[in-house]
Amino acid sequence: MSFLIGKNMTGGYGGANIINNCTISVDLGQIAVIVGPNGAGKSTAMKAIFGMLDLRGGSVSIDGRDITGLSPQDRVATGMAFVPQTQNIFVSLTVEENLEMGAFLRMDDIRSTLDQVYELFPILADKRKQRAGELSGGQRQQVAVGRALMTKPKVLMLDEPTAGVSPIVMDELFSRIIEISKQGISILMVEQNARQALAIADVGFVLVQGENRYTDSGKALLQNPDVRQSFLGG
Repeated sequence: MSFLIGKNMTGGYGGANIINNCTISVDLGQIAVIVGPNGAGKSTAMKAIFGMLDLRGGSVSIDGRDITGLSPQDRVATGMAFVPQTQNIFVSLTVEENLEMGAFLRMDDIRSTLDQVYELFPILADKRKQRAGELSGGQRQQVAVGRALMTKPKVLMLDEPTAGVSPIVMDELFSRIIEISKQGISILMVEQNARQALAIADVGFVLVQGENRYTDSGKALLQNPDVRQSFLGG
């Protein structure tokens, strides 16, 4: 059984369903990627798993525990961390203050985790006393991911982590994501850069109109001629 699974999820905003009988799952240490055309329900599926969307059908469980009724904050306590696409840092705070804010639920010494984040993202150590709002887009994303890691999550959820960054920065972020997964942390990621994301994915989910169209390993989806033609530009 997968460590985290949103099973047969149906829900949306207002009266309309955006996801329909959608299933997304990831195991410990895996990288799972959700891809698909604009409006496919990718981010909605992610938010449903994190408790930001009330489901009309289906369930969410982590490590065999049903968490469908839990609030997002309570889901953080179960080992989930979520990095939204935008407004994901405190621009008026320093880099280090942003990271410390990520540890708000912890009662133990956070220094070792802070050191691990600085080891993963050395530029943040150099800029630890700088206001986060003064950083580049790629550096801001590193702050956002680093702050999420301060919760010591078992599952790290990333909504469009490479949106608006250069190809070089995208490659660097993907490299760091691989490093995080090697620490045994599950990665669940929504990405528009489908080809690059599937290249690092253990499992991929292609959504179309809120439904699972294809589910397979990242490598298999990259080699699937229908997926290539419809979603990867041939």
